Amino acid sequence: MDEHVAAMCEQLIKAVNVTMDPESSQIYRLEALKFFEEFKEKSLLCVPCGFHLADKAQPAQIRHFGLQIMEHVIKFRWNDMQQHEKIQVKDCTMQLLSQGTHPILEEESYIKDVLSRVVVEMIKREWPQNWPNMLEEMETLSNEGEAQTELVMLILLRLAEDVITFQTLPQQRRRDIQQTLSQNMESIFNFLMAILHANIEDYRKLKVLPQHELKARAHCRVAVVTLSTLAGYIDWVSLTYITSDNCRLLESLCLLLSEPELQLEAVECLLIAISRKGKLEERKPFMLLFDDVAINYILSAAQSANIPATPTQPVEVVERRYVFLKRLCQVLCALGNQLVSLVGSDVKVDVPANLGKYLEALLAFTTHASMFLRSTTLLTWASIFRHETLSQEPVVVKMTIKYLKASTTNLVKTGFPSRNDHPSCQFSRVDFDSDEDFNAFFFSYRSCLGQGVRCACRIVPLEAFEMSAMWLRLLLGNINEPPPGEGLCPRLSAPALEWDAATVFLECVVPHVLKTLDEEKLPVDVSMELLEAVLNYDSQDPHVVSCVLTIVSTLFPLIQHRLQFLPQVLFKLFETATFQPVQEAKALRSRAVTSVRRHAGAALIKICRDFPQLILPCFDMFYAHVKEMFAGDPKLSFMEKGALMESLVLISNEFKNFDKQKAFIDELLAPIMSEWMSDTIKQVLSNPVLFLAFVGADRVVEEQLGEVDDVGLNRAKLGFCLNTMLSVIKRSRCPADPQAAEAGGFLAGYSPLGAPIYKNPAAAQFLAFLPNLLALIRTQNSLFMPENRARLSETFTRVYDLMDGERNVVLGLANPVQDSYDTPTLKTNLERMQGFFCHMFENSFHLLGNGGPSLQQEFYNIDGLAEKISASAFFSLDHVPDYRLRPILRIFLRQMVLSCPAEYYDSLLCPLLGPIFSFILQCLKLKWNVINQRAAANGEEEEVVVCQESQVTEEILEEYLVRLLTREVLDFITASCISRKVPEPAGSKEEIEEDDVMMDATQASSTAAATEELTDLGKSLLKDENIYMTLLSFTFTSLSWKDGAYCHRTASIICWTLMRQVIGMNLLPEAVSWIFVSVLKGLQMHGQHEGCNASLTLLAMQIYDNLRPHYTELRAVMHQIPNIDVKALDLYDRRLLEPNNTQKVAEKKRKDQFRKLLAGTVGKALCEQFRKEVHIKNLPALYKKAKPEKDVLCGDETAGLTVLFSPQRDTL
Repeated sequence: MDEHVAAMCEQLIKAVNVTMDPESSQIYRLEALKFFEEFKEKSLLCVPCGFHLADKAQPAQIRHFGLQIMEHVIKFRWNDMQQHEKIQVKDCTMQLLSQGTHPILEEESYIKDVLSRVVVEMIKREWPQNWPNMLEEMETLSNEGEAQTELVMLILLRLAEDVITFQTLPQQRRRDIQQTLSQNMESIFNFLMAILHANIEDYRKLKVLPQHELKARAHCRVAVVTLSTLAGYIDWVSLTYITSDNCRLLESLCLLLSEPELQLEAVECLLIAISRKGKLEERKPFMLLFDDVAINYILSAAQSANIPATPTQPVEVVERRYVFLKRLCQVLCALGNQLVSLVGSDVKVDVPANLGKYLEALLAFTTHASMFLRSTTLLTWASIFRHETLSQEPVVVKMTIKYLKASTTNLVKTGFPSRNDHPSCQFSRVDFDSDEDFNAFFFSYRSCLGQGVRCACRIVPLEAFEMSAMWLRLLLGNINEPPPGEGLCPRLSAPALEWDAATVFLECVVPHVLKTLDEEKLPVDVSMELLEAVLNYDSQDPHVVSCVLTIVSTLFPLIQHRLQFLPQVLFKLFETATFQPVQEAKALRSRAVTSVRRHAGAALIKICRDFPQLILPCFDMFYAHVKEMFAGDPKLSFMEKGALMESLVLISNEFKNFDKQKAFIDELLAPIMSEWMSDTIKQVLSNPVLFLAFVGADRVVEEQLGEVDDVGLNRAKLGFCLNTMLSVIKRSRCPADPQAAEAGGFLAGYSPLGAPIYKNPAAAQFLAFLPNLLALIRTQNSLFMPENRARLSETFTRVYDLMDGERNVVLGLANPVQDSYDTPTLKTNLERMQGFFCHMFENSFHLLGNGGPSLQQEFYNIDGLAEKISASAFFSLDHVPDYRLRPILRIFLRQMVLSCPAEYYDSLLCPLLGPIFSFILQCLKLKWNVINQRAAANGEEEEVVVCQESQVTEEILEEYLVRLLTREVLDFITASCISRKVPEPAGSKEEIEEDDVMMDATQASSTAAATEELTDLGKSLLKDENIYMTLLSFTFTSLSWKDGAYCHRTASIICWTLMRQVIGMNLLPEAVSWIFVSVLKGLQMHGQHEGCNASLTLLAMQIYDNLRPHYTELRAVMHQIPNIDVKALDLYDRRLLEPNNTQKVAEKKRKDQFRKLLAGTVGKALCEQFRKEVHIKNLPALYKKAKPEKDVLCGDETAGLTVLFSPQRDTL
């Protein structure tokens, strides 16, 4: 070996040891790393040093570094090497594969990995053109031993991943390699299967012989890596290779499910294969897996997974075994999807004879202790129950009953990771990091489980109902509540969870029983028996009472067959609305009790909304009882009173008489209106100083233990007035039937377009309520002004901050589990005041926003409405924080705009929306500039400034709020100005996966896109030049804000829709240039994201194509793009500007050409900015058809059809 090479190797070894020594200082380690990088980039000794260090006599770490050097050389220097140098590298590498590794069980896995990467990098650059016999060399190499066979498998796997999965090659090289792989796939598959079968057979023979344990493990290792390699090919090869020879491959994989050392890799292969899509005809052979051999092995593996735990032998979760069970469960679900797709389709597949065994296997996972495994099966069960053919099979009907029984257990919320009271807790600790994660998962899990139960009810409705009835009778007969004075059942106790699950089950069953069965077959008698038992059930436990309320609401639709139970139901709901356990006082009311009382109010609203005709005969009794409750129950909160009043309004809609409804609403609202219209309230609502004093925000308050003071009552009264008026205005309606509305006196006239105009019975009360409402809104906006903030006391200085719950929602954090559910709902004075201001602000705009949809012309006809709204809702918006601007847009402006009749666009909406659009544009511009400046400053000072965690959190919160406000504005503009027209689909197409792998994402066939057009309101707004320019400025400026999702939606939906309106007008050249530059800035900011790149490129092309003929300034802008191909730009312009140009180009090709022109503007993602680019040269193309040597249509006179059909066609 050359002395220079030896000396350099010695230095490299020392440097490697320094970097790997944990006691090395940071300075030495950095110097060593710098030395490595300089050596790999500049040294001419990389190849000899790399192979010398990779010698198997060296330590593993040194060998790994040597192979890394070789990988670097091949990646970044291969194009500069001479042919003989390349051959030398290839020969030395093959020598390493053959003799340069230790035995298979002794060699380090990272050595095998890097060695396979080195070979694959050469293959990517030279095969098949310059290395045609590569596959033969690999096959020969595999005959030298287990270690070499494993390396060959790793090489084939890595090659498939790079070419097919990750696509890390240029398009032509990838196509060459993929086509060659596809041409040789039969031999590759035969080679893999031969290796697999031989090693499995040897492993089974040797594993029972103690003296051959190491040899058996070696064969097992080869079998494992071969299965992994198969998995890399099964995902994309033609289905014919997978299903050939009566699915021999899949059957072999099923047989391996009984081998503990191979079952995980085998089931992963099986999962990939069965999950394949494609033509139904090609997938038909998958049904062979329902034959005896395969299904028996699957059933055996599934049933062995469900071993029940015992007190003496708890469940032990072995990770590898658990992962295998997850994959096997997914295999069963994928097989079920194939079954559902094939049975009953055009390919005429019969229901398999072993369907019962398959369902038994699926049920084994549905009853497993692991919630993850249970949840995986749910969608498959639902698809089977919905299938027209399968759902009629007797075995499915029988299994449906078993599924419903299993669901009664699965609905019970057990398995918290923090507990140890159920076998599923062990599995939950593996699957979930915390109880919060478990709660979030269980919510979606129960939703899917409920969907499955509903589908099952379509098959066996009566059996499902009987099952729920038995469960409910059992709970009603079990008295598990503690005696009075000993506390209540905890929310997560077994009885409470059982009640909760039974309630959910009944909720799923009863509606589908009503839909499925004819009226004479409905189980009315049993239902009424249950309802009577539930109504007579007396409990002091709020959790049980809440479930009882849900059960009453669920069974209520059946009460129309037994109307004598209606008064009992109403009195039960009234009684529960004032539920108060003996040991609790109002001031110390627990969360659970508060929840029950609100639940009762919601239940009353629900039945009055859904069945008002049933309740109407009891209206007088209902009203009298409500009056009695208002007069005699001091514990009734204002919120509970509001719910009762809302129920009354819903029933009153059935009067269908305007005068009667108006008189009732006047009477109902009389106390509220007298309070709201009083002189004191008028002054308070109009003056920020008096308002703060009235609600107590200017007082220094000590914490009180549940006591209610005078200012607390003031806040409650204001909230009650707002909530009640909001409920009334939302619920008060005229009849939906035009004839009934006209007969009842609701018709007020007709619009200029001939549409009927109806009166709202609550209109008079709302219009009287409105002036003070507008004063309140103005006052609330002014509270954010500095002089009014200064009037807040020390106790309430943070009263305008986001509440913790809202903060967590914005930041995407889970709110903590309420462990103190049974404790009193005590809040600090600050929390109560925060809640008051938040609810008052939102409810004020809710009420104002509902005025339009509810009152229609009566609202929009108000004199000077635009000025009144501008002077109140839009007052002092520059001081209103972002999280308060969003409700103004979402719950006020959006509702008012979308329900506004067209005749009020010019007089009302244009004067309102013009200033608000202008304000929001300036506001968001400033906020995004601050965010961008902060990001730039943080990038420069990242190593100097260490920010406090709270400061970082506040900055993140601020940025999130700006993003949410920006998206809210986008949604508002889209809803008010843009209408989308989706073309009718041309027809369904079957998925053909084999073609997909031959395409890039950009080459995939696109579905017909929706077209955007301006709404009538949008056209009206754009008539105003100031509004139009504001919208254009806003949408194009915002393309470069750091929000990719917003940019994509704006570019694809709004920008061109607005821009298209001015294409034929005379625009200033500076404006055209600014618009085009704005799009290019968006590409610079977001172009690395595929979706944004596509939408922005299309937008830029649309602007360039339509405006370039009239504005040469666009070409000057294009010239400023870095590295632009001027010749390509000239060619594009020539084709664009010359209408008679014969060289017309397809639309897709034009888009590709324009995308290449803009490539220099596309910014790089952070992860790619400092990555060294790998350049792989294209080799002479394979499979390229030769071009004709002569154009028969451009020859002499004799050239024509006679030449085309001539027997002598060598010239063609």
